[in-house]
Amino acid sequence: MLAILLIPAALCYTFGKMVNDTRQGWALLAAMTIILVVFLAVGLWAEQSGNPALAAMGVDQTASDRQPGGNMEGKEARFGVVNSVIWATTTTAASNGSVNSMHDSFTPLGGLVPLVMMQFGEVVFGGVGSGLYGMLVFAIIAVFIAGLMVGRTPEYLGKKIESYEMKMASLLILIMPIVVLAFTAVAVVSTAGKSSIFNPGTHGFSEILYAYTSMGNNNGSAFAGLSANTPYYNITGAIVMLVGRFWWAVPTLALAGALARKKLVPVGAGTLPTHTPLFVMWLIGIVITVGALTFLPALALGPIVEHLQMVAR
Repeated sequence: MLAILLIPAALCYTFGKMVNDTRQGWALLAAMTIILVVFLAVGLWAEQSGNPALAAMGVDQTASDRQPGGNMEGKEARFGVVNSVIWATTTTAASNGSVNSMHDSFTPLGGLVPLVMMQFGEVVFGGVGSGLYGMLVFAIIAVFIAGLMVGRTPEYLGKKIESYEMKMASLLILIMPIVVLAFTAVAVVSTAGKSSIFNPGTHGFSEILYAYTSMGNNNGSAFAGLSANTPYYNITGAIVMLVGRFWWAVPTLALAGALARKKLVPVGAGTLPTHTPLFVMWLIGIVITVGALTFLPALALGPIVEHLQMVAR
């Protein structure tokens, strides 16, 4: 797990060295780490709480004396709940995709955590470099929104953020959600898409949403209860991977080129410091807000409703 996150985390410091201000790199690293820890805590709580439906039936959910309590379905006894959740959260935060437990067997909120980590665009560390540039786009959006609030032209690292940069940043944020949500919507209303669902209802919807989210975000893990090896899912999945994974490069390079051509602007009294704890919290708020506004309606139809159904039994 350390090896998976080591290079992406180190690139934040590398970025700080490249812009001659290591504080900028530490700020991005702090934002990534806080998001990871918070959602990891949610996942651990959800899985260690176990399944209330089984508890009501008097079923002992304890795996062994070494692995007490929690939802052990789909998990290896040698890893237990904690190591399984840490691995699931880490590998979906990064563009990794490996698993040491079955994500499809997680509790609804436990399964929501790896789903959300991908839906953030895998900006929490992410792959080698991909998490960094994704978080930098959110940083540009954060300074733009802050600039609107105080009536100033926003700046990031001495470069003015204007309409062209925001158009490219908006494309970066919108491409993946549009592709994932559009193909999920088509799959749940088409005969070919529904024919692969073995768990009808809210969990079946979550499986389809997870499949397209994973394919569109360069991950590869799955809610394996969905039979995705069909012509329909092979073809639509290939389209999602092509657009979601590779078309990001176009606006990213356009944004980088536009910023590279701009002249440096001297720091003034109205310049927003982008290395302070306040900016770290603001950046985290922007990442979560954009992710929530984009995917919350879909999550409400899947894992959130499934959790409510589980606790209401």
